[in-house]
Amino acid sequence: RTLSRLMLVSMRNNARRLGMRFPKRLFSIPHNEEKSGNEVVIRTFNEDGGDWETVWPEIIKPIVRAGETYTYDRNSREDCMKKEWTCKPHRTYVAEVNGKILGTYYVKKNYTGGASHICNCGYMSSPRAQGRGVATAMCSHSLSESLKLGYKAMQFNFVLESNRGALRLWEKMGFRTIGEIPKAFDHPKLGLVNAVIMYKWLLSER
Repeated sequence: RTLSRLMLVSMRNNARRLGMRFPKRLFSIPHNEEKSGNEVVIRTFNEDGGDWETVWPEIIKPIVRAGETYTYDRNSREDCMKKEWTCKPHRTYVAEVNGKILGTYYVKKNYTGGASHICNCGYMSSPRAQGRGVATAMCSHSLSESLKLGYKAMQFNFVLESNRGALRLWEKMGFRTIGEIPKAFDHPKLGLVNAVIMYKWLLSER
């Protein structure tokens, strides 16, 4: 597969030198090797492969302890967070750059019964992921994966207005705000801040 990619790159470069156009569709990346920006590779979380030993101390623990974006108890134990992040969800993934895990996300049902077609996702990334396209790649990947898992819509229940980077990304990815919760979160630095509910229909409109 690597050899094939190198051959395609060589063909593209030769075509450019000759002033020819090379079909972009030949460079589509297989879903199981989905990449974005700085070679972001997203795969299913591997419980037996040691993923948690990286995900917990380098990504989840610092974010939970900071208490600035999620409603998890800042003193949550590791075993509780592992259950929340890898056992309760429908599926959990990790995002790698050059073989290093820099991000993780999960997909789970947001509701049951008649609303079970709506899913929810949670995303976390390492500070080292900043500016490398990891968050965008995870969101894009989650939209396609959620469809494959049978969901028809995605909802974010609690996005803090202070989390401006996330708000910009979700809006860019097509989410719209459908509600606001005033003074919803006691931010350790900003005090009480509002939260919004964001929603995206995943199926093509007919």
